[in-house]
Amino acid sequence: MAGTGEALEVWIDQDLCTGDGICAQYAPEVFELDIDGLAYVKGADDELRQQPGESVPVPLTLLQDVVDSAKDCPGDCIHVRRAADGVEVYGPDAD
Repeated sequence: MAGTGEALEVWIDQDLCTGDGICAQYAPEVFELDIDGLAYVKGADDELRQQPGESVPVPLTLLQDVVDSAKDCPGDCIHVRRAADGVEVYGPDAD
C-alpha cells in the first residue's frame, strides 16, 4: 500500500473502460467521460489525457475518491501507481 504523502499518479486503460462513469462521479476533478463515451484522466489544466497510458498526478485531497474509483470500476481499468517507481498500488495490477 502507498505511504502517506507518497506521490501517486493515475491512468485509465480505455480498452477496458465500460463508460459506466463511476469514476467521474467519485472524482470529477480527475476523471471525465469524453464524447466517445470512455473515461479519461485530466490534469490540473482540465485537459483530458488521451494518449494510451498517459497519467496525471493524484491530488492528495482526492486520493480516497480515486482509490474508490479504482476499486468500484466495473471495467477494472483504473491504475494508480507510485510516481517514483511506477509500481501499481491500486487497480487490477496491484499486489
